[in-house]
Amino acid sequence: MHRTLAARHDRFALSRPFRISRGVRTAADVVTVTLGEDGAEGRGEGVPYPRYGESVESVLAQVEAARGAIESGAGREELLSLMAPGAARNAIDCALWDLEARLAGRTVAQLLGAPPPGRIATALTVAIDTPAAMARAAGAIASAPLIKVKVDADDPAAAVRAVRAAAPAAALIVDPNESWDEALLRNMMPVLEECRVAVLEQPVPAGEDGWLESYRSPVPICADEAIHTVAELDAVAARYDAVNVKLDKAGGLTAGLALARAARDSGLKLMSGCMVCSSLGIAPALHVARLCDWADLDGPLWLAEDRPGGVSAENGWLLPSIQGFWG
Repeated sequence: MHRTLAARHDRFALSRPFRISRGVRTAADVVTVTLGEDGAEGRGEGVPYPRYGESVESVLAQVEAARGAIESGAGREELLSLMAPGAARNAIDCALWDLEARLAGRTVAQLLGAPPPGRIATALTVAIDTPAAMARAAGAIASAPLIKVKVDADDPAAAVRAVRAAAPAAALIVDPNESWDEALLRNMMPVLEECRVAVLEQPVPAGEDGWLESYRSPVPICADEAIHTVAELDAVAARYDAVNVKLDKAGGLTAGLALARAARDSGLKLMSGCMVCSSLGIAPALHVARLCDWADLDGPLWLAEDRPGGVSAENGWLLPSIQGFWG
């Protein structure tokens, strides 16, 4: 066996600004890993996330540090102890899945003993803007089954009400990205109930959420930044009703599936999420999404141009990438 590893920084311009409580972005910066072995190539993608102290440079350095072990034949299970959770491990793990499937002449779904990914409903995101602009954005996707509303602490009630009025039938996810405090959450709860919000995602900062253990929310609250891997599950299960499994947080499909299954066993609901990424980041996540109550996998839909052959969307329904794209 002779295995080679290559890693590079790819940048994808967005078709429109993506604004959340932490700021606005106009491009997706990703790290692409390619593994070659016996004439086959496997690819994976990781999205460095500053919220977790990551940069393109730090992720590339982590990949480089693992090069010797990976090129010497380390597999997915060894990777779990070799690297910390995060974007670098995600890129390598997903490349290993892809490579393993190609070398075996099978698909990742077959390796998992699962059906091939099919069409799923994905949340379409309405980014932070004025209530009027958010209403227009929601109105344009009002017939989609699921809409995610990004808010901050600046009059989130007006934003949520504007989106609900413009999209009366869609299920709503409200995502403050840690920008609320306890008082605002309590004050917002009647508004969320009034607007028939399906789930509230990470409203308060991870690490400042202990009070949720004694709070009984009428709207399910989903952990995102508060959970990365199975290691945090017990604490999170006492505070939240659901968890958002993102491969860039968990550090790959291997760890993401383990978290999803453990969370389900703990009685929690599940969301499959993503960073703003290309379809190479979404194709593996579809194997987690089939286990979930909600999918929020619209990252590539924000790109001006995706990788060729990637996922596509029709009215809020995500269609898998073409055969041979990944896995």
